[in-house]
Amino acid sequence: MRSLLCTMLFLAAPVLIAEPVLAETIFVSNEKDNQIAVVDGDSLQITNKIKVGRRPRGITLSGDGTQLYVCAGDDNRVDVVDIASGKVVHSLPSGPDPELFVLSPDGNRLYVANEDDNMVTIIDIPSRKAVGNIQVGVEPEGMGISPDGKILVNTSETTNMAHFIDTEKRAVVGNVLVDSRPRVAQFSGDGKHVWVSSEIGGTVSVIDAATRKVVKKIRFEVTGVRREAIQAVGIQMTRDGKRAFVALGPANRIAEIDTENFEVKRYFLVGQRVWNLAFSPDEKRLYTTNGISNDLSVIDLERNKVIKSIPVGGAPWGVVVKP
Repeated sequence: MRSLLCTMLFLAAPVLIAEPVLAETIFVSNEKDNQIAVVDGDSLQITNKIKVGRRPRGITLSGDGTQLYVCAGDDNRVDVVDIASGKVVHSLPSGPDPELFVLSPDGNRLYVANEDDNMVTIIDIPSRKAVGNIQVGVEPEGMGISPDGKILVNTSETTNMAHFIDTEKRAVVGNVLVDSRPRVAQFSGDGKHVWVSSEIGGTVSVIDAATRKVVKKIRFEVTGVRREAIQAVGIQMTRDGKRAFVALGPANRIAEIDTENFEVKRYFLVGQRVWNLAFSPDEKRLYTTNGISNDLSVIDLERNKVIKSIPVGGAPWGVVVKP
């Protein structure tokens, strides 16, 4: 009887099945190595290095997450990497020296900033063809797109402008003057603002997307760091729009900004010459590429501290994370 009771209790007990760890994969473009370093988000170890075209910089995921698009600047093309096989499967046409790009919300078009011909190239991904060019300012670089895909913002480094482009008309419909050498353009999640970093100016201009007016200019001060070394480049914002993070280049810092009052809350000391940054899918971590120290810094955003530095290769520049 006792044996039967024990058996019944065992059968009635819930069966606990261990769930797999769903860690992300981090992809880092290394300018000098002509490679993409693949980092496992669970172990924080490099698992592969993928050979791509010369001087890879801008990097992003395809809409379905199965492919990686990489700007190969010195080969004047965009390489397409199949993530499953870890190989370049084909290339997409761009203008000379593509540096940064942005994917349309529907995943069908890439808008590419070509630094050497003052053009933004529109690539139709299904047909693998360039379907148009939009003339912008001198040395175009940053590319941001509104959540609805109707407005594209390109920054021109030498003209010191943010160009607002109507994606349906494929034409510039407005220009906003910002500080010297603008780099990245990033829309807020609600589409109301565009944040533009200025590398030499050392500022971030917050632009009202509707009026195309600068409503706030964010400046940075780091104790013990010369002002000219504080160079704003990469920008990322959390999905809820409450926290923004800006890479400060040779200052070796990431600034965290409260988006309600545009005040800097804290600075994180990362590797040397930080360029760009990307969140983990749950936004509990922030990954930063550090071009001179050749590493990837990992910031724990729950504890607000840098927890690891991962050597990834020569001159890491771009970073993107796949769930």
